[in-house]
Amino acid sequence: MPAENWDGEVEPFAEVDPTGRYGRYNDLLGSGAVKRVYRGFDQEEGIEVAWNQVKLRNFSNDPVLINRLHSEVELLRNLSNKYIIVCYSVWKDDERGNINFITEVCTSGNLRDYRKKHRHVSIKAFKKWSKQVLEGLEYLHTHDPCIIHRDLNCSNIFVNGNIGQVKIGDLGLAAIVGRTHAAHSILGTPEYMAPELYEEDYTEMVDIYSFGMCLLEMVTMEIPYSECDSVAKIYKKVTMGIKPQALSNVREPEVKAFIEKCIAQPRARPSATDLLKDPFFFELNSDEESTLIT
Repeated sequence: MPAENWDGEVEPFAEVDPTGRYGRYNDLLGSGAVKRVYRGFDQEEGIEVAWNQVKLRNFSNDPVLINRLHSEVELLRNLSNKYIIVCYSVWKDDERGNINFITEVCTSGNLRDYRKKHRHVSIKAFKKWSKQVLEGLEYLHTHDPCIIHRDLNCSNIFVNGNIGQVKIGDLGLAAIVGRTHAAHSILGTPEYMAPELYEEDYTEMVDIYSFGMCLLEMVTMEIPYSECDSVAKIYKKVTMGIKPQALSNVREPEVKAFIEKCIAQPRARPSATDLLKDPFFFELNSDEESTLIT
């Protein structure tokens, strides 16, 4: 069933799911190496959704990647946390060679664009966003088995700006890792990747490092290591323990100290659970923190 525009014109769906409930428009919301995300509509609930589509023919020679895509879909279906993007439906379209899954769509896009749009933000708001991301990470890391995101950055943290809520999305590179086993593959966004990720032997603490880099971007509105003009230079600095230049632009001592905890050496990094108990968040309910971070 097509949707009708305000001017009375019918906007046809490009395709509909097997149940007839969800329709996909041609409007592209985003795309990455693994999937394309289109604007969709849930005709039963009357809400807009994100229609995520993976073309399997692009990966026909890579069974490992296809298995990972299947894992992502199954993973999304079974997650339930208010700070993780919800997955409503999943199906495989053998005729078109796609895996499709329907997820919620956040009203204000991703945190990177949202932060650029709203340049003047209080430390209190910054702490609220940070705490929500941490609560999402705590959920993933204490899940049985443990789930490592492995590609957390500000472009896959999404925002419902009308209620000040953020949610972790794009779990396409996530790995379900046994509690006693480290993961062994290199994936992620170089500017946010913990040094041990390059060595292919790591734990969920890589997400804490990436979280710290997200905080750095939120505060400075700079991509970490933007002073580097190649991945090789980023790799060299990260593995040598050289911090990004943006860290020197963080004016608030408590914010800088908190970020430094997150990007410390693996064994020195606090867990998401420990960070949620950090004094950094103690005064969130007070009215004292009105300082702007930019």
